[in-house]
Amino acid sequence: MTNNVVTDRRPVMGGEAVITLVGGSPAVLDEAFALAALCEAMWSRFRPESELSLVNNNSGEQTLISPPTAALIYEMREGFALTNGDFNPTLLPALLDVGYRGSQVHDGLVTQLPEGARAFESLDGIELETTRVTIPQGMTLDSGGIGKGFASDLIVAAARASGVDGVMVSMSGDVVVAGSPPDGDAWRLGVEDPFDESAHVQVVRLVEGAVVTSSQRKNTFTGGHHLIDPRTGRSAATTAQTVSVIASSGARAEVLAKSGFLRPVADYLEWLPSIGAAALVIDDQGAQHESANWANYR
Repeated sequence: MTNNVVTDRRPVMGGEAVITLVGGSPAVLDEAFALAALCEAMWSRFRPESELSLVNNNSGEQTLISPPTAALIYEMREGFALTNGDFNPTLLPALLDVGYRGSQVHDGLVTQLPEGARAFESLDGIELETTRVTIPQGMTLDSGGIGKGFASDLIVAAARASGVDGVMVSMSGDVVVAGSPPDGDAWRLGVEDPFDESAHVQVVRLVEGAVVTSSQRKNTFTGGHHLIDPRTGRSAATTAQTVSVIASSGARAEVLAKSGFLRPVADYLEWLPSIGAAALVIDDQGAQHESANWANYR
């Protein structure tokens, strides 16, 4: 059992983050939360001065960006290719159409899109370098879930680089872990119950990697929920209430979770093990559907 554990819970990126360090210090913990706040400042669609907002408002022209933002856009392209377009970061206009315009935690912050903004069926038009990007005219990029997942990945990597023995970042349904857990065995992580946010339906064990849970029961608006089907431009019509994915990184788990709301459950659960991931899908009757490899993490 490791006794040198520091942990804290603070608001960030539209929700709350819990960061736990094994063999760390309060100063490193503060640095971890500062990095989370920096990611929000760089990528929030509710802040007109964020790098991603500047990219969106400058579509068709080259925009200077920081390396983390370039890395996020790279992850977006990788996620689009991996899911054959199930994950599509250009759906921001449709998201606003269902009613998700304002920040859920900061009153008065509302997403403003440039005239002519529309969804794209391909990301091939993005020209990306380490410190600059050009997106096609009319394209807008939304960090959304992948932003939380990738921010968690960055925080974990930075904490490990600082010398901590182990780290866990839990950010609004995204959990990324690496290194030694407090008990020296494995990180034990609860999977939320879609019908009772205070309860867990299962507990999984991870040595390293991420478990992400996406829900259609959260962020619902007058026009539907926030999980947009790129083929229709409307909220996905699905009986899946939550999709939980275990993968090598938070960003990868986030994009793979989207497919769980768009594909037939059996096909989805058969596909994931072939790309090194596992999933649990809970439907509207409360039935739990697992990929064949999900049991490996119990």
